[in-house]
Amino acid sequence: MTLSMYQASVPVFVRGLENLGNILAKAATHAEAKKIDPAVFINARLAPDMFPLSRQVQIASDAAKGCTARLAGVEVPSYPDTETTFPELQERVAKTIAFVTGLTASQIDGSEDRVVTLKQRGEDVRYRGQDYLLKLALPNFFFHAVTAYDILRHNGVEVGKADYLGKLP
Repeated sequence: MTLSMYQASVPVFVRGLENLGNILAKAATHAEAKKIDPAVFINARLAPDMFPLSRQVQIASDAAKGCTARLAGVEVPSYPDTETTFPELQERVAKTIAFVTGLTASQIDGSEDRVVTLKQRGEDVRYRGQDYLLKLALPNFFFHAVTAYDILRHNGVEVGKADYLGKLP
């Protein structure tokens, strides 16, 4: 059995986004229970030169919606990066899931050889659809999702590997 571009993208992004949303919910609950200003977590970083939690979530969202839109040959939706609270971040995750799940297999399947052009450092860089998905978009998505997890874990939110991976179907 072969794995289609749709199967390798949409369900993977949706699962990761759902798990990210659940982790954000745990962080909000933790902040409330411990009487910690949620902004402490929203603005937390792993290192001074890394983005804060809010930006990690935004970039994970951008990776998922950008990749699936490009593979489907539709315009990438633009979301303003203005989230400063857990509810706003969770809404962005939900909005991204809604967009991604609104794309059909017939829109994405067959995009293995579709040329995806991105602006990187001011230059157009072209990828084959399959290379873009497997070598850039998915690794980038997972990097930012796990960094969001790591920021919260590092700051005392009780999340573990099972929260990051989620329940198996």
